[in-house]
Amino acid sequence: MSENNKGGAVVTGAARGIGREIATALLNDGYGVVIADIDPAVGEQTVKELSKDHAGRVVFSKVDVTKRDEVKAAVAACCKQFGGIDVMVNNAGFNKPEPFLEATEKTWHAIMDVNALGVLIGIQEAAKAMIERGIKGKIINTASIAGRTGFADFAPYSASKAVVISLTQAGARALAGKGITVNAFGPGVVDTPLWEKLDADLLAMGASSAPGEAMNSLASQILLGRVAKPSDVVGTVRFLWSPQSDYMTGQVLLIDGGMILQ
Repeated sequence: MSENNKGGAVVTGAARGIGREIATALLNDGYGVVIADIDPAVGEQTVKELSKDHAGRVVFSKVDVTKRDEVKAAVAACCKQFGGIDVMVNNAGFNKPEPFLEATEKTWHAIMDVNALGVLIGIQEAAKAMIERGIKGKIINTASIAGRTGFADFAPYSASKAVVISLTQAGARALAGKGITVNAFGPGVVDTPLWEKLDADLLAMGASSAPGEAMNSLASQILLGRVAKPSDVVGTVRFLWSPQSDYMTGQVLLIDGGMILQ
């Protein structure tokens, strides 16, 4: 574990799941981390637990990523607490499955606001703070295999993750001249609370007939033969904030065990 100060990082949706694993890895790499999450109860508990090994290096900021002022406040907290923002991980997102012909405007707008608009705001606010301080930072967005291939019961989610990929490319073009890289990673099926909720939703709408069936069905398409744990994803994300990825921008790395072959 390194405690050499490498500056600050903000991770949205970091109270649990993949976001928490990313935040932990950033702390282990010597960054100060803002846990930016919409759930203060779980977020504060996460900070409490991570502070056992990283006292004074992790703080919580309540953030709804669709609200620019709250994202800006998290970035400002990072700059104040840790001297700047060197890494921004736009990870917050959610899914609500509906059969394709029954996907509603309400679901579309809710998912697009969090998964797509939230990433745009996150890129913008992090980049503004990096530029203001002359930091050649790393912006990393959570995409998905669903952004590369549409899933019938996840149409709004698939569309939102395709937007994340496009925003990653657009941001890379816009910010390269400032020395800021923008990349994304695309998980496949990951055993997290998000997938537990998806499994229940798919069961409720009749898309599966037993608990765990939906995940097991998707797992059968994975070349490596199992669904991912959050820890399976972190190594690739760590590469994206490391100096090893300095000559890389506008790219999406899939971490899916071999579901989508590019």
